[in-house]
Amino acid sequence: MSDQTPANPVFQIQRVYLKEASLEQPNSPAILLEQEQPSVDIQLGVEASPVTDGIFEVAVTATVHTKIKDKTVFLVEAKQAGIFEIRDVPQDQMGPLMGIACPQIVYPYLRGNVADLIQRGGFPPVHLTEINFQAMYEQQQQAQAAASANAPASALTQ
Repeated sequence: MSDQTPANPVFQIQRVYLKEASLEQPNSPAILLEQEQPSVDIQLGVEASPVTDGIFEVAVTATVHTKIKDKTVFLVEAKQAGIFEIRDVPQDQMGPLMGIACPQIVYPYLRGNVADLIQRGGFPPVHLTEINFQAMYEQQQQAQAAASANAPASALTQ
């Protein structure tokens, strides 16, 4: 028998909070009189960073840009974050935890805040669709692997 007993992994949410939010309507009020249907572009991102030993911040960002022709109707940028305690988890599981599990917890809060902000701006709410964070994480991993495989050898050694 080994003298070391395996540590029990810890994964806990400490807090979920709205880190940043902005709504811009640069062409109001004139653009509000337009009858044409606006185009909507939605961009999402995930970032994770250590705060202190065993404590991590994971943030999901959303940018919703609506336009009529080349004029902005509104632009919403929001960042919802969570503080997570993650201890005694095998290193190979840290990436999926912070790239899949944590964003899945934070994202519903972001969806609600973005819809609310847009509605408070006087527009019908834009509901962000459900996101498959596992597929998003796997795509990022494949892109990183392809980028490092295509990088010149000198760039890898610097």
